[in-house]
Amino acid sequence: MSPVLRGSLWMSGAILSFTAMAIAGREVSTNLDTFEIMLYRSAIGFLIVLTVATLTGKRADIRTDRLPLHLVRNLFHFTAQNLWFFAITVVPLAQVFAIEFSAPLWALLLSAIILNEKLTRSRVLAGIAGFIGILIITRPGTSAMGWAQITPALAAIGFAASAVTTRLLTRHERITSIMFWLTGMQFVFGLVCAGIDFDISLPTMENLPLVTLIAVCGVTAHFCLTTALSLAPAAIVMPIDFLRLPLIAAIGSLMYSEKIDLYVALGALIIITANYGNIRHETRLKR
Repeated sequence: MSPVLRGSLWMSGAILSFTAMAIAGREVSTNLDTFEIMLYRSAIGFLIVLTVATLTGKRADIRTDRLPLHLVRNLFHFTAQNLWFFAITVVPLAQVFAIEFSAPLWALLLSAIILNEKLTRSRVLAGIAGFIGILIITRPGTSAMGWAQITPALAAIGFAASAVTTRLLTRHERITSIMFWLTGMQFVFGLVCAGIDFDISLPTMENLPLVTLIAVCGVTAHFCLTTALSLAPAAIVMPIDFLRLPLIAAIGSLMYSEKIDLYVALGALIIITANYGNIRHETRLKR
């Protein structure tokens, strides 16, 4: 099997993981709030990462010399993930995923600020196009626009900031260390935020499998994505991720009777085109 085909199959695993996590997250939200979901997701994820690191002999990869950067990275990710889990309960799933696709474009702009990466004309145009796509989806100034629609946009920015700080970490840290501190720190964040009112709800017996699914999918999604990018060029792998949108739109329609909005489709098309165009341009520059 060719590396490109293998990479595409791994990317399909990431798509299924992200989609399953969204559905499970919406289902358990009737029993758990977002902080509680993150608490249990991180606890189970931490056990998974620690077990795998032990079995593969990679516990030595876990280091403590860059804890401040890990802390900043995980604050961004924890905030974004909570906003995302909240968004999928109050905003149509297709709209959440469409806006989430703007995260790579925000990362381009943040990379110029934080990493001093060159802000080329193609990156600027991609960022502007992505922002226009968000405006079309949310339609500020109309009755369709509400405070709920802001949450997935803020989540996208948070994910972008997390991606940029992760890029800084990968210069010196291995994936085992990054995943260890990701799940460990976010378990503490979740425990503090969920327990601030001294009332932490436990998953019901019906919800426990879904909470476990969220945790497992959170780990497998990033593992599949990383593996896919190691096998095939980003210009081939990343556009496959855009299949998440029609998939989640179909699921939202079938399971939750969500209408497929023309504005969401148009805005998503602009965002996806901007992402794809920038990926192709960056790939050509690296040849």
